[in-house]
Amino acid sequence: MKLGVIYGSTRDHGNTEMLTKEVIKSLPDVVKIDLKNYQFKDIVDQRHDIDGFSPVKDDYDHIIDRILTCEILIFATPIYWYGMTSVMKRFIDRWSQTIRDPNYPNFKEQMSQKQAYIIAVGGDDPRVKGLPLIEQFTYICQFIGLNYKGYVLGEGSKPKDILKDEKALNDAHKLGKLLKKRLQMKTLNQ
Repeated sequence: MKLGVIYGSTRDHGNTEMLTKEVIKSLPDVVKIDLKNYQFKDIVDQRHDIDGFSPVKDDYDHIIDRILTCEILIFATPIYWYGMTSVMKRFIDRWSQTIRDPNYPNFKEQMSQKQAYIIAVGGDDPRVKGLPLIEQFTYICQFIGLNYKGYVLGEGSKPKDILKDEKALNDAHKLGKLLKKRLQMKTLNQ
């Protein structure tokens, strides 16, 4: 069983990445996808065009192929202006195209067999002001069929601020233990 982390930060070694590493540090077989390292375009909405979506030549399908191999997905994003980062939003926006892509005829069905968690870090009272982001992810998961399981919110804006957020670190450790247990149980049942 594989776990995939989709990083939506535009900064290396940021607070969200640090908090996520606390979750996954003892987990085997983690697929790490750092969206900023891929070239993929914004969606051109052709849902209602007679010919549908035009093929796009970029790295997006490679990312989709990687996440489809995972049973658990963690979406890790800093909270920018009270929402997810633009790179994370751009990635999720492209799902509208994938749903209609003949190369991925069972995309929603495949996604419905996965569990999803959100890790987000922000600097302006994120445990309150980050909740709309969590709600947005909840709706995204409902629409695509992902089994939304929970979130960890942390506070930090300057580099390494997250290391001072004891609640977030504790929540991350608890999530890591839970995921390790789920992965072990899944392995035993195979």
